[in-house]
Amino acid sequence: MYIVVEGEDPGFDIFVNGRAIARNEDGLEQLAISLAVRPLIEFFSADENSMALLIEEGAGNPELLPSLPAPQWYAGEDGLSTVQALVAELARDPAILGSETEIIREELSQYITVLRKTAERNLRWHLAVSWR
Repeated sequence: MYIVVEGEDPGFDIFVNGRAIARNEDGLEQLAISLAVRPLIEFFSADENSMALLIEEGAGNPELLPSLPAPQWYAGEDGLSTVQALVAELARDPAILGSETEIIREELSQYITVLRKTAERNLRWHLAVSWR
């Protein structure tokens, strides 16, 4: 799971390796719900290019491309509240998601950096998925 910032070039590096987050999305969703914050998966959206890449990677039905809804974009602050709550809980209970808890916390901390910069520049974002 990775962050996409609206526009061609936001002026800062948005790369975060979200593989551990993606592998543990179900556990993170349950954790978010228990913390009364919006689950990360609710920030997922895709444009036609992203979906075309997923289909090319073998994940999805090419017939759905023409009927995709417009991508949804979110304020940086909206994502920050979720990610900060998750990081705090993972720091409080380092074993909560098993052996990958620390790497998940590191990836989420990188999300915080990107989302702060997104918010500071009044840009919008969403999560996308790559199957590679």
